Amino acid sequence: MATQKSPTITPETNPRGIPSAPFIDNVSDYVSTRADVEPTLRSFQEMISKYQFMEVNTQRRAAGLREKIPDIKKTLEMVRFLKLRKDSNGAPLETNFELNDTLYARATVNPADTEEVYLWLGANVMLAYPIGEAETMLADKLATAETTLANCDEDLEFLREQITTMEVATARVYNWDVVQRRKDKAEGKGDDDDDTTGKRTPGG
Repeated sequence: MATQKSPTITPETNPRGIPSAPFIDNVSDYVSTRADVEPTLRSFQEMISKYQFMEVNTQRRAAGLREKIPDIKKTLEMVRFLKLRKDSNGAPLETNFELNDTLYARATVNPADTEEVYLWLGANVMLAYPIGEAETMLADKLATAETTLANCDEDLEFLREQITTMEVATARVYNWDVVQRRKDKAEGKGDDDDDTTGKRTPGG
């Protein structure tokens, strides 16, 4: 029995370490006999499933970042506004504080006396930061979030390309198998059960 040449992931990866899909230029490099076809198609389908799993996770991460970034920007703008008013000894500010979804409290804030701000960090955690530190922390957090989102978008494009590559490889191996079956039938080598043209699907 011929040894099945299982496809291996090429060592090339994208900047986040996601491996590139093997490009099948010559089908015979992966399948030399019809006995190799089914294992190869199964292997390809496993690789497609892994890429699709990474794609879903990356989409979720990107969606979360798209929700967080506007909040970070809004908070950073407010901290910079308070810092500017404090540095310029601006007049007291009257503002509405949101206590609940439909409940607000009226308050007066004197920027000159505002030494620190309280920031939600998530998981019901709030910490006090000096205004300067809060600005630096939020600016760094925003830059990191925007970079991560850009990386997610790049990874999604890369993953879609790898899925397409593997789907093309699957179709090429399947078509090679169909041709071989027809040749075997024409030469009287194939059994009746082997002629499944039109009944099988790539990878199925």
